[in-house]
Amino acid sequence: MPQYESSAPDQQDDRLTAAGGWLQAVGVQHRQLVPVAGDASFRRYFRVLADSGNLILMDAPPGKEDLAAFIHIDGLLRSAGLHAPEIVEINRAQGFLLLEDLGDELYRGLVTEASADDMFIEAFAALQTMATRAGTAGIPDYDRNSLTEELELFPDWWLARHHGIALSCPQHDTWEALCTRLLHSATAQPQVFVHRDFHSCNLLRTVDNSPGIIDFQDAVRGPLSYDLVSLLWDRYISWPRDRMEAWIEAFRQQLGIKIPAADWLRYCDWMSLQRNLKVVGIFARLHYRDGKPGYLEMIPRFFSYVIDTCGRYPEFDEFKELLEQLKCAP
Repeated sequence: MPQYESSAPDQQDDRLTAAGGWLQAVGVQHRQLVPVAGDASFRRYFRVLADSGNLILMDAPPGKEDLAAFIHIDGLLRSAGLHAPEIVEINRAQGFLLLEDLGDELYRGLVTEASADDMFIEAFAALQTMATRAGTAGIPDYDRNSLTEELELFPDWWLARHHGIALSCPQHDTWEALCTRLLHSATAQPQVFVHRDFHSCNLLRTVDNSPGIIDFQDAVRGPLSYDLVSLLWDRYISWPRDRMEAWIEAFRQQLGIKIPAADWLRYCDWMSLQRNLKVVGIFARLHYRDGKPGYLEMIPRFFSYVIDTCGRYPEFDEFKELLEQLKCAP
């Protein structure tokens, strides 16, 4: 829900007609509903322009999206003192939420090589709070089954669907060996609240209690390194390795965790490999299954992350060689 889109909503949109009626019923006199950028789900967001102050309308169609997770996790984050949007009104039956408007100042447009150190101070503070103070009651575990399902998106959608590649038995053994190592690393870490999509498109600079945090409804209890990895292995800017390692170590010291620096770096690298393989698979699926071609053009950066990380650890030499043999680079 961060940025304005240029188009006006379709006046024949039955969902918006229903939303407008609901807003009137709860006393929100609005002039216009302006679309704001959504995400990869069926949810849509609109800025409610009203004399009393702008709000955000979430449209989550029943049967396709569930408001319960968003409402519950919003409460966990706000109880921890984090700036998730305040929920102003709830309409569970029709699938609408009315939310605090956190503005348009996305990290995506603000984080640069010059500003990153300063901006990551508040991002790291939010990460620390999530890891140490946000509760995990009522949210699912990011367990081996969940992590495995995500990894399988890579061979299913990137290799098989996009490239038409079916792994042979020896090649599948190489893939399984990779997955086993990544799963062991992920589950060996401290398990904490994980936003699961903590990156520059879901963080906003706000006047009070920055950053504002959105798109958290898929939060889980999972590996400590996951959200840091999401932030640093960004989809829009690739950071120099030495700078990433400095941030990784700074966050380790900030947390005060009793994990040796080399082990923590490996946790982060291996978690990044799991996540970036998943992202490549998800983006391919969004293209082929969901008809969202814009995600396909984002894959090269994440694929390059995969290659880079594999090249840093001899445990992944066989898998890196397999990718080269398959010629499956974007």
